[in-house]
Amino acid sequence: MHTALLRQTALTLTLALSATLASADTLRVTVAEYSSKTGPYFEEAANAFEQANPDTTVQIEVVPWDVLLQKLTTDISGNANADLSIIGTRWLLDFVQEGLAAPLDSHMDEAFKERFFDVFLSPSIMDGQTYGLPVAASARAMYYNKDLFEQAGIESVPQTWEELGAAARKISALGDDIAGFGLQGKEIETDVYFYYAFWAYGGQLIDDDGTSGLDSEAAYLAAETYKSLIDANATQPGVTSYSREDVQNLFKQGKVGMMITAPFLSTQLRDEAPDLQYGVAAIPAGPDGDRGTYGVTDSIIMFENSEVKDTAWKFLDMLFTTEWREKFTAGEGFLPVNQEVAATPAFADNADLKEFTALLPDARFAPVISGWEEIAAKTSDAVQRIYLGEADIRQSLDDAAASINDILAD
Repeated sequence: MHTALLRQTALTLTLALSATLASADTLRVTVAEYSSKTGPYFEEAANAFEQANPDTTVQIEVVPWDVLLQKLTTDISGNANADLSIIGTRWLLDFVQEGLAAPLDSHMDEAFKERFFDVFLSPSIMDGQTYGLPVAASARAMYYNKDLFEQAGIESVPQTWEELGAAARKISALGDDIAGFGLQGKEIETDVYFYYAFWAYGGQLIDDDGTSGLDSEAAYLAAETYKSLIDANATQPGVTSYSREDVQNLFKQGKVGMMITAPFLSTQLRDEAPDLQYGVAAIPAGPDGDRGTYGVTDSIIMFENSEVKDTAWKFLDMLFTTEWREKFTAGEGFLPVNQEVAATPAFADNADLKEFTALLPDARFAPVISGWEEIAAKTSDAVQRIYLGEADIRQSLDDAAASINDILAD
C-alpha cells in the first residue's frame, strides 16, 4: 500500500512537472548593438517581462551591426533563428519575399497603430500588411565644432558644399592633427556618406527609368567634391580606414571641424565630451538649393517559424509602451517613433533633436527594392577606389552603375 502510494505520488509529480515545462515559453530575441547601452536595456526589459510572465524565459542576443545580416543569414539557413530580431528596414522586402517575416496585423488594433508616427511605421507595410515595427529612427545632420570655427575665423555655418570646402580648408590649416571635414570611407553607410553631396547636386539613387543614377553628372560632381577635399588635405588622412564611429571619435576629441551623422552623437557628446562646444545644422545644399538627409528606420520583426508568436507579441507590445520607448530612445539618442514619447520633455525640449526633426521633410530613404544591400556595396566599393586615387571618377561610377543595373534587372 505504501509503495503504491509512493508510485502514485511520483507519477503525479512527474505529470505536473511535464505540464509546467510544456506551458513554459522560451523567447529568443536578437538585437543590433547600437551602443554600450543596448544590451543592458534589453536585459532590463527581459527581466521585467519575465517577472510579469513567470512561465516565460527571454534570451537576449546582442550582435554588432557590421555582422548582423551575416549572423541572421547563417541562423536562418540552419533554422536556428530567434523569434524576434532587429533588422535594417531596407532588408525587410527580402525577408518578406522569402517568407521569413510574419505579418503582425492580427495582433494589432488601431490604438496600437496610433502610437506611431506614420512616416516611421509605413516603410514596414507591404501589400497592406505590417511586417515590422520601427524600433529605431533617425535622420542625418551636420555637426560642427564651434571652437575650431572661431579659431579659423569662420563666422557662419556653411550652407553649400562650396562653402563647406572653403571652411574645411581653413580649419585643416590649424594643425596637422586637425581635419576640416570628417569623411567616412569604411563599413556601414560608406555609400550613404557619398549620397549627401550626390543628392545636393540633384542626383537620384534610382532614376525614373528604373536604372542606377550613379552614371550621372550629379554623381560625378559629388565624387569630385569629396576627392578635392581629400587632395587638399581638408579631411583626415586615410579616409578609407575610417568608419562612422571612427570619425565620430575624432569629433569627440575636438579634431574634426565638421561631420555628418545621426542624432545619437549628441547623446555620446553629452556623456563622453561634455566640454566640447558644438552645433547641429542642415547638411549643405547644392548650387540649385537641393539637399537631402538620410532617413533611417530599423525594424523589429517576428519570424514566421516562431513557435511562440503570442508571447513574442506580448513582449513587443511592452517594448512599444511609452515608458520603455522613452527609455530606449533617450538612452540611444534616436528620434522618437511614438507620438507620446515625442511629447515628453526629454525630446520636446531638446534643441539638437529639433534640428533633426526639422530635416525630416527632406529625408530620403533607401529604396525598398530587392538586393539593396548588394547595390549599396557596389557604390561603397566605387567611391573607395575614387578616394584612394585608384580609379577615374567617371569610369568607376559608370562601372558601378552597370553592375547595379544588372542587379536591378534580375
